Amino acid sequence: MSVADGCYCLMPPSGRHSSHRVPPRRKRLVRGGLLLLRGAEVALFAATICAAVALLAHPPAVGRSSVDSSFALALPNSGPNSGAFSVQEVAAKVLPSVVTLKFNVGDRSQLGSGVILTADGLIMTNNHVVVPMSDGRRPPADTEVTLNDGRTAAFDLIATDPMSDIAIGRARDVSGLTPISVGSSAELRVGQPVAAVGSPLGLRGTVTAGIVSALNRLVSPAIDPGSPLSAYYAIQTDAAINPGNSGGALVDMNGALVGINAAEAVLPGAEGAGSTAHGSIGLNYAIPVDHAARIAAELVATGRASHGWLGVQATGDAGALGARITGVDAGSPGAAAGLEVGALVTKVDDQIIDSGATLVAAVQSREPGASVTLAFVHSSGVPMTARVTLGTDKGRQ
Repeated sequence: MSVADGCYCLMPPSGRHSSHRVPPRRKRLVRGGLLLLRGAEVALFAATICAAVALLAHPPAVGRSSVDSSFALALPNSGPNSGAFSVQEVAAKVLPSVVTLKFNVGDRSQLGSGVILTADGLIMTNNHVVVPMSDGRRPPADTEVTLNDGRTAAFDLIATDPMSDIAIGRARDVSGLTPISVGSSAELRVGQPVAAVGSPLGLRGTVTAGIVSALNRLVSPAIDPGSPLSAYYAIQTDAAINPGNSGGALVDMNGALVGINAAEAVLPGAEGAGSTAHGSIGLNYAIPVDHAARIAAELVATGRASHGWLGVQATGDAGALGARITGVDAGSPGAAAGLEVGALVTKVDDQIIDSGATLVAAVQSREPGASVTLAFVHSSGVPMTARVTLGTDKGRQ
């Protein structure tokens, strides 16, 4: 699926460094021109100038390791208000399951966070954190995982999915680690307390607390220009997330993982050349764990992730609320649903579609094979609904 209109954008870092200052990043306005989003990893520079990071849509398997394909994440049935722990108790439970990731390429280092999935060192993080490993245009990265107790190990990349900004790797030659407890993002409610755990600016074991301030915020990871747009619905929280938090844990008050921290909003003008003064403004974004866990399990099992596929091209329409269809692939689920060029999609199940980007997110956040109800206005002007089974984008990416 491709799209021609805008949405929230997660941008990787570039710029200069002094100590642990946050380097300036490329910027892009979100809709309305009010906010910028940046990836919450931190890049450190010894050289005076460094080129901007470019994320590969299909990075080569550089330095990747193999894993047991039987791995799967189990999601418990816990209610949104079942947590009875204090922030202090949550921190004590979660901190052993969150790591700091460091990648050295020449005179450049990049820091991020990750969460432990298995006792033998399987780790989930953001794709934009591991770019120094996955980008074949760069020299091999010298890698390091630092556990919460200070122990270190090398890190092997297993697989990445730039479209969902998820990556899987393994800490080498470790055992007896504490896997994070995995919750369910479907149970989250606005106003629910949460905590963010990670390594902002490389400060290992940092915990910040807040609430879920909104759900289903549209975010698009930055991937190679010319690649089809990817988008997902993110959890918005005011728990502070800063550079270095990317790939870390957003947890509920049970200490269960509900999201992977990925981006923060910054005000326009805060990313001017040489600017290092900006920090969290209370608008921070995490990838919902229900989506991240499915992607992670596929990456471990097959080395690639799949996403729902409708087989249409769409854009926003200034004169109507919805996604205007500009192209339909022959034999696609969209064609089977009766979508034609000129049709206006207004809903996917109960989700309101107000742009091409929201249609992308609604489709890509669902599994291939999922059955959804499309509401659309036919090109003839007749309102219609259709039940359709989504295909897979595997082999089409």
